[in-house]
Amino acid sequence: MADGVLFVHAFPMDARMWEEQQRVLGGRVPVAAVNLPGFGGTSLAGDVMTMEIAAGRVLEELDRLGFERAVVCGLSMGGYVALELWRRAPDRIRGLVLANTRAEADTDEGKDRRRRLAELVLAEGTTAILDAMRTLVSLEASDDLWELVASIVTSQPPEAVAAASLGMADRPDSRSDLPAIDVPTLVITASGDQLIPPDVSSAMTEAIPDAELGVIDGAGHLSNLEQPIEFNRLVETHLARCGLL
Repeated sequence: MADGVLFVHAFPMDARMWEEQQRVLGGRVPVAAVNLPGFGGTSLAGDVMTMEIAAGRVLEELDRLGFERAVVCGLSMGGYVALELWRRAPDRIRGLVLANTRAEADTDEGKDRRRRLAELVLAEGTTAILDAMRTLVSLEASDDLWELVASIVTSQPPEAVAAASLGMADRPDSRSDLPAIDVPTLVITASGDQLIPPDVSSAMTEAIPDAELGVIDGAGHLSNLEQPIEFNRLVETHLARCGLL
């Protein structure tokens, strides 16, 4: 078994959001992107996709790929899954990239918002949530980028989107786990992130021993899609730190 890089997608996207990262890294290091349950044509996890279920899917993928350990890069929901994976199987993690994500659980207001979104998407389909999903990109994002994001969002089954939204609402607070993270960790944030502002990421960075912070200008929540060159540069530097490049 070898070590590699595994990318974990945001909500409500799928593994296609990582195509550029896989292209850049391919041939230099073993690299893959996982589809969480229900996304990208995979089978559903049930009515609620908890972060535990999602982390179990990542472990299955690591085994399937033959990765003994991986640098796990999770963005947004993918970051929640990466933190859950750290709790469950730290021996499988060689390094972490926590991009545009947060460690704390949702507020009561945030939980209600996710539950309402689940109800809406089940009742009216994924196109009904597109207006809410505009905050995935920055205010300056191109029409082409938004069309790509929208096409990926609307291709997901409503049941998968609802299950993931409910699972995120119920996710645990991870802040108490941060001081125990003892693998090289990179936290990435973006100046135009409308969902998780840079100061939230800065606080998470400070709580993780020896973590490094990368701030990407001119990008929103899906920073790897808006500014792929800078995102890839940060990841490549981190992979070198982890001994993979």
